Amino acid sequence: MIFGVAAISSVGIIDAYFVGQIGPQPLAAISFAFPVTIALTSLGVGVLVGINSVVSRGLGSGRRDLAERRAGQGVALAALVGLALTAVLMLLQGPLFSLLGAKGETAALIDRYMFPYLAGYPFLLLSMGSNGVLRAQGAAKRSSGVLITMAAANWVLDPLLITGWGPFPAFGISGAAYASAGSFVIAGLTASTFAARSQLGLHLAHLKDGDLLAGMRELAAVGAPAAVSNAINPVGLTVLTGFLSSYGDDAVAAFGVAGRIQTFAVVPLLAMSSSIGAIVGQNWGAGRPDRARKALWEAGGFCLAYGTAIAALLVAFRGEAARLFSDDPAIIDAIGLYLQIAAWGFGGYGILIVTNGALNGIGRADRSFLLSVIRVLAVMVPVAWLGGHVAAEAGVYGGELTANLAGAVLAYLFARRYLREDSCPAAQKTAA
Repeated sequence: MIFGVAAISSVGIIDAYFVGQIGPQPLAAISFAFPVTIALTSLGVGVLVGINSVVSRGLGSGRRDLAERRAGQGVALAALVGLALTAVLMLLQGPLFSLLGAKGETAALIDRYMFPYLAGYPFLLLSMGSNGVLRAQGAAKRSSGVLITMAAANWVLDPLLITGWGPFPAFGISGAAYASAGSFVIAGLTASTFAARSQLGLHLAHLKDGDLLAGMRELAAVGAPAAVSNAINPVGLTVLTGFLSSYGDDAVAAFGVAGRIQTFAVVPLLAMSSSIGAIVGQNWGAGRPDRARKALWEAGGFCLAYGTAIAALLVAFRGEAARLFSDDPAIIDAIGLYLQIAAWGFGGYGILIVTNGALNGIGRADRSFLLSVIRVLAVMVPVAWLGGHVAAEAGVYGGELTANLAGAVLAYLFARRYLREDSCPAAQKTAA
């Protein structure tokens, strides 16, 4: 799984590298778009988590017929959500980025990026839904294969379409979006084919079953809070981007690049959070909450150790990392400042997302949602706003650090409360 997550996380790095070769203004444009595209991807991950949770619990409880029905219904729901979000955002993306502070040529560049990106988005949701079916069955290799295929397509298309090569014209920032959309189509077709050929299959005939509405409600009960929960952090980053826009396009460009560096740096933590739901969900469904808790504690310990180590490495080599994307001294300094402050919260962020994955796995997406809302709306945004008034960009970055550390503490308290023996219905039934 880690290789698949690493591959897909590298896409943002590759995009930023090639767009950065065009100039600082296109880099600022994709940095404005970055939190929004991450939010869209996070919504897809939430759909994946919902399908994963419902299907894995069905398998863990021995209800293969139920798992099979929910698999087909879940993938259909994912595709419909993708189409609906695409339609809404194509209408609203102009006013949204204007609200965030994008102006003039930067706003025009954002338009040229977002429309092709959104056109391919339904296929990304199709791939996420199908991947949820694969992960629930423990098909980690195929799931990772889909992500690697999507990333590889983007790696190949980016230089061809952004800067041009041979018969390929240089589309500039639009080329990055065309590359993303093309990779989404490839991933959607690949993942749905794998899921259709898996043990559970994708049987669209289940859309006519009498329990279709019940299935949609069950999937939405986990998937909707999980999707919103996953998207809450990018929403917070979007607000922080708006705060930073008052300091100019260079500050926004630096924040966007730094966010891509962070996403790639925490790949092992993202992989852990993606995998923990199925492990915890199956043990919870089998009446073994002790194993579920042990898996979560071990994952949390890894997050803390890895997060501290990667933070030290990024701080030590912050200048070298920044110069990969820009030769503008102001952007390089701003990226370095972000890493010096925010990187020390990466371990806390890992603990938070792993706990969210575990809560989703046991069907408590509502608690996962609450945890994410508290972290972003009650801590990150107000602290960043206050910090920006006190210490400019450094204060905004401090809001992210504070949110990640506070989120880790809250995650620990939530895990102790909701993964108790007496909270597991299957364990109580076995004991009786």
